[in-house]
Amino acid sequence: MYFMRLDDASVHMNIRNWRKMESVLDHYGIRPIFGIIPHNEDSELRKYPEVKDFWKIAAGWMEKGWTPAMHGYSHRFETNMGGLNPVNLKSEFAGLPLDRQREKIRLGMKILEEQGIRPEIFFAPAHTFDIHTLDALELESDIRVISDTIASDIYRKDKFYFLPQQTGRVRRLPFRCVTFCYHPNIMSDFDFNELDAFLSRNAKRFICFQKSVLKNRNPGIYDSLLKKVYFMRKGR
Repeated sequence: MYFMRLDDASVHMNIRNWRKMESVLDHYGIRPIFGIIPHNEDSELRKYPEVKDFWKIAAGWMEKGWTPAMHGYSHRFETNMGGLNPVNLKSEFAGLPLDRQREKIRLGMKILEEQGIRPEIFFAPAHTFDIHTLDALELESDIRVISDTIASDIYRKDKFYFLPQQTGRVRRLPFRCVTFCYHPNIMSDFDFNELDAFLSRNAKRFICFQKSVLKNRNPGIYDSLLKKVYFMRKGR
């Protein structure tokens, strides 16, 4: 099964590209997980014009069956840590004290809830988080699903379920569950054409997130090997 994940939705975004992505996904009947930055302080993302009706647009996506996720709080990197999932060596969360991480989650949830959004999924900017991030989510929210980490299928560890996220573009991979992570703000025409071609052949394999897909399985030997090889290639 495939999940489509879209990162970096916020009041400042490339609305033209997001509308183009919406059109492509609508054409194939695909309902993605979309990550909202509650309080965008990322200087690169804030170069995009303000989308004044952003929250209305987000509500429209949810009416279509898109699943909202909390994508950090500010999307501003404060450490050079990779944490539990060192895809990158920069983070808004990993390496910060628990109290500071709790504050971020609490403030982010407050903004989302004020807009009528109660996310069930979290994914951190740059894919990086640590054990304090999970503790903060447990203490300050009802979120118990993380879209991230390297594995072959959905698994549970302690109180959290993990939807593995293995690639930033569509392609066939030999895993039971694959999440394709796209950043619509920076997609090129080539990216859209590649995506469209893949969806034309594989749209039926994509599913919408729902709690019934969650599994209580533990990561196996194959998952451990996959994770080791992945991070070895990244020099971690």
